[in-house]
Amino acid sequence: MNCLVVDDDILARTFLRQLIGTDPSLVLIGECDDAIQAYREIITNQIDILFLDIEMPGMTGIELVKSLEGKRPMIIFTTSTVNYAAEAFDLNVVDFLIKPIVPVRFLQSVEKAREILKTKNLSVSNKEDEFVFIRDSNVVRRIKVGEILYIEAMGDYVKIYIEGHVYSIHSSLKSVEQKLSQVVFLRVHRSFIINVSKIDTLEGGTLIINKMLVPVSDAYRSALNKRMQIL
Repeated sequence: MNCLVVDDDILARTFLRQLIGTDPSLVLIGECDDAIQAYREIITNQIDILFLDIEMPGMTGIELVKSLEGKRPMIIFTTSTVNYAAEAFDLNVVDFLIKPIVPVRFLQSVEKAREILKTKNLSVSNKEDEFVFIRDSNVVRRIKVGEILYIEAMGDYVKIYIEGHVYSIHSSLKSVEQKLSQVVFLRVHRSFIINVSKIDTLEGGTLIINKMLVPVSDAYRSALNKRMQIL
């Protein structure tokens, strides 16, 4: 995993460089002593993990994270105070390390990031028998797209419902939606995507799919009615 260290303290950067060097799976792409320089590195290079100090002259680490949009690496904050912990975790960061950083805590944070990187993307085939690969705990499983009943957003996770089982993956509903066929699937609520072919009944604002209830919001009702081709 490609790493970038951002800290205005040269001793802190040196220590993080040494910690990164203890894990063969980590590659240190560079070091920055301010957030502006880091922003340029992030938009230019493929960075997987950003080890980011919060209190820096000019732009703070939190301000840097808020400025990143589509190309945002996994964030591990490194700071000397716990005062920013609540605000930091509101930004969905991987971890929050207090200086001086304990090597065991560093390795725990890296492992968190490693698991997130493994599960954050769905891989979809383009064959007629379409399927997706998902990571279920430490096992990568193949699921036929046609077996998916519906998909539900739950915070930082997405639940994929098939008959008799539910899989949870670390992803956003928007990311999953972009990777699935719009011919087969349809969003019916800000938190739900359905397989249109699996609908049993629609009553009011509720769908029944395989005896399970799925809400339909007014914003998506017209598109749903059109797709169902109601007579």
